[in-house]
Amino acid sequence: MTKPDLSTNRFPAGTFSPAPRPNARATMLAAQTRLELILLLRNGEQLLLTMLIPITLLIGLSLLPFGDLGTDRVDQIVPAVMMVAVMSTAFTGQAIAVGFDRRYGALKRLGATALPKWGIVAGKSAAVLIVVVLQAVLLGLIGAALGWRPEPAGLLLGAVVIALGTATFATMGLLLGGTLKAEVVLALANVLWFVMLGVATVVFASDDLPTAVSVLARLIPSGAMAVALEDALRNSIDWFGVAVLAAWGLICGFLATKFFRFH
Repeated sequence: MTKPDLSTNRFPAGTFSPAPRPNARATMLAAQTRLELILLLRNGEQLLLTMLIPITLLIGLSLLPFGDLGTDRVDQIVPAVMMVAVMSTAFTGQAIAVGFDRRYGALKRLGATALPKWGIVAGKSAAVLIVVVLQAVLLGLIGAALGWRPEPAGLLLGAVVIALGTATFATMGLLLGGTLKAEVVLALANVLWFVMLGVATVVFASDDLPTAVSVLARLIPSGAMAVALEDALRNSIDWFGVAVLAAWGLICGFLATKFFRFH
């Protein structure tokens, strides 16, 4: 009696459902981005950090007589506040959220799925970019109400710098939150936020910095983005700042993908 050949599939593909297999990469990325965006918008602390604080800074610094920023103070304040908003959302908020997701086991369960590490990094970065777009639109409208009048070309260049800065700070936040313990991330992310804010403040507030100090300040992502965004909104390109942001983003993105831990 001849035995049946069990090595071949006797049923055509699609006969049985479901057919478990990894989904397409674009579909996985879209689903992860949607999930991360919902989590960001539902988090009250994140909304405070990403929306209320930048709006308060923009209105307060524009209307109250702080510092000697001249008659066009709103033109200097808008890019500065946008940089702070991007840094808060993409770096500090992202690092802390990822750190505590790891602590509570959420990322460990996500790591058991077919989603690769790069998908987690890209999904979180894309969600942050969407939130930053909402921030930029809202802050831009408030700035316009306060007298900010950028040219269309400046807005286009500024959008490119904001996208690059968002990607850079997001990869930095993912690297920090994906490698260290949650308590360390919480402390270090806030300390680095204040340090980078101080660097950007020095760059904005001082026109006569020594060359060495100016170069060192612009080697920090916040300083690089501060100058690059201000120049972009004035229809100019700061190639040095763009290169610094791109270098930080590539290095931190590679390290985050390589060393990111789910637990």
